[in-house]
Amino acid sequence: MSEKSLSILLIEDNLALAKQVCRFLEGLNWHIDFADKGKLGVSLATENSYDVIVLDLNLPDCDGLTVCQQIKAAQRRITPILMLTARDAFEDKAKGFMSGTDDYLTKPCDLRELAFRCQALARRPALHTNTVLEKGPLRLDTKAYTATFNDKVIKLTKVGFQLLYELTKAYPNPVARSDLISTLYNDELPESNPLKSHIYNLRKVLAQSSSALTLATIGNIGYKLEGLGNA
Repeated sequence: MSEKSLSILLIEDNLALAKQVCRFLEGLNWHIDFADKGKLGVSLATENSYDVIVLDLNLPDCDGLTVCQQIKAAQRRITPILMLTARDAFEDKAKGFMSGTDDYLTKPCDLRELAFRCQALARRPALHTNTVLEKGPLRLDTKAYTATFNDKVIKLTKVGFQLLYELTKAYPNPVARSDLISTLYNDELPESNPLKSHIYNLRKVLAQSSSALTLATIGNIGYKLEGLGNA
């Protein structure tokens, strides 16, 4: 295996198995953190950054499904979770995926397969994006579709949030009209162009929110967010 070294969090209460997994993955020059309880696993997962989390379902202090849900809810960076468990029934796998796991491997397993699955999960860029975008006092949460400026809520529609997100991500540069339309409609352009209306509504909301944020129209290019200083 010649791919990059990975950082793995292993949450497993079977110490013999944990040692075996750690020894094998460390032999690949990967960095491994270990937790034998769910609560400790959640703490490590939310305080540190990992490429993949390998999670057992049967833990002494709480169920692995609960641990998975808590990690997914608390993380700002979406880290893929691979459930490693002896439960091989379809119902157990279904519960795992519904709880937020990204892959499922049953025990006993070939540790080479475990490593390959970790590498595959680490290659999925969508699973490693941050769920919170912050520029100065502006904070956008893509999980909850919420926006705050200096901790004050900006009440946005979903479309307004999407527009503000794209403008914030590009700040201090402008965003082309065509790019904003593509974001809203996935390149399936509507018969009319309601972008101006959405921009008008977003300007109105920003003005009413008592924030310093404004939207500038940049000639024939598009729109630019202003009011974040050097963020």
